[in-house]
Amino acid sequence: MTKIIEVDKLSKSYGPVKAVQDISFYVEKGDLFAFLGPNGAGKSTTIDIITTVLMPDKGTVIVDGLVLGNEDDKIRSSIGVVYQDNLLDRLLTVEENLFFRAGFYGFNKDRIRESVKNAILTTGIQDYAKQRYGKISGGQRRRADITRALINTPQILFLDEPTTGLDPQTRKNLWEVIRKLQRDREMTIFLTTHYMEEAAEADYVVVIDEGKIAARGTPFELKEKYTSDLLKLSFKDEIKGLSDLADWGITYTKAGDQFIIRLPHTTDALPILDRCRENLNGFEVLNGTMDDAFIGITGKEIRE
Repeated sequence: MTKIIEVDKLSKSYGPVKAVQDISFYVEKGDLFAFLGPNGAGKSTTIDIITTVLMPDKGTVIVDGLVLGNEDDKIRSSIGVVYQDNLLDRLLTVEENLFFRAGFYGFNKDRIRESVKNAILTTGIQDYAKQRYGKISGGQRRRADITRALINTPQILFLDEPTTGLDPQTRKNLWEVIRKLQRDREMTIFLTTHYMEEAAEADYVVVIDEGKIAARGTPFELKEKYTSDLLKLSFKDEIKGLSDLADWGITYTKAGDQFIIRLPHTTDALPILDRCRENLNGFEVLNGTMDDAFIGITGKEIRE
């Protein structure tokens, strides 16, 4: 296990507002790491600190072995950031934007051409690289934004809600690009998202709320701890089924012809199904989701 980002006892306030309060976490190299929280939770402040945009009031941050506050230029050279808002010039072509951005890194002309060419090939935007950025679709712009963030061949790619507003097929295509980067380059992906199905694919998740770490773990661990599964039963003889559930002390709710039982764990469905096997007309087990886990952790909808 190699830690590529280490955050220790980080705090940041804006006057009386404590945006981040003594938080600590780490990110393993090559992981897809999801950093979640409702609006105003402290996500943006934390990311701005890690990416050298802000300095903390207290705490230490180490990025790829580089200490924040001492080696900020080197940190910026080792990361790429895709913000939620589009930053490229709408009047320039995608390729012109990339050449312009590559110049920020102090590359010579040959290095700039090579960097732009490689970034374009990596994300597969050749077909519209010579079109104006403002004229291409939303999904194409997001892919161009990621291309811009790859110009310096970063070790870590920060994605701030990269698929917000995109249709499902475009989101799927964009995630294929992101996963390819992670797989082929062993790139670490630091993600914030409002789509919990994206967070469910992460290797590790940290949830921040009101400036503090509210929960952490793999998606499976968080769902196990903060959600319940549901068992839905349909009986051949409903009166007998109702009587059996009462005799067994099983609490349920009823919707139409279905009896719904909340389960602490998926495997808790097995003894119930075994008991009423002969009277079953059908059943369904619904697993808890990352949406359920998020609400269970914070008590809030992430889209609020």
